Amino acid sequence: MRAVIFANGQLTRPILLQPDDLVIAANGGTHHCLGLGIRPQVVIGDLDSVREDELEALSASGTQIITYPERKDFTDLELALLEAQKRGADRVLLLAALGRRWDQSLANILLPAALPELKITLLDDQQEIHFLRPGETLEITGQPGDTVSLIPLSGDAGGVFTHGLEYPLHREMLRFGSTRGISNVMLGNQA
Repeated sequence: MRAVIFANGQLTRPILLQPDDLVIAANGGTHHCLGLGIRPQVVIGDLDSVREDELEALSASGTQIITYPERKDFTDLELALLEAQKRGADRVLLLAALGRRWDQSLANILLPAALPELKITLLDDQQEIHFLRPGETLEITGQPGDTVSLIPLSGDAGGVFTHGLEYPLHREMLRFGSTRGISNVMLGNQA
């Protein structure tokens, strides 16, 4: 099952939900849902960014509200990911997880490393971020000239192979912290 989680960052890309998606709003992500006319199944977090009347209306329409204290050891987005996993999601689409605060954005990019059971894709208005684990492959669709970057997040990545990119890799090593995998270019519609 796929979960779609709305965080409180910037959201400008159109969203296409599937009928069986589990929709979760992490705290202020509730405003994105309301603005798009989407009723989340779950609203979770310390809820300091959501008005009481909004919560009451959502609760009355069947949304489950899960409230945590403001002082906690997890961000609202991490709580949303854990809730999605608890409800049986194996794939997650993260929306509005990047924004004005670099600390939150960086934490949200690194968060999938803590949840290896989930296949997570992070979308913002201009980018898709896919998280791959050793042995996994990914075929991407785009346009010739689109930028593709490969960045190891948890140590060196060995045996990296690419096709359909201007600078191909053939079972090569991408070192953690190196910029070697940045700004490759799609040659066709798939890579």
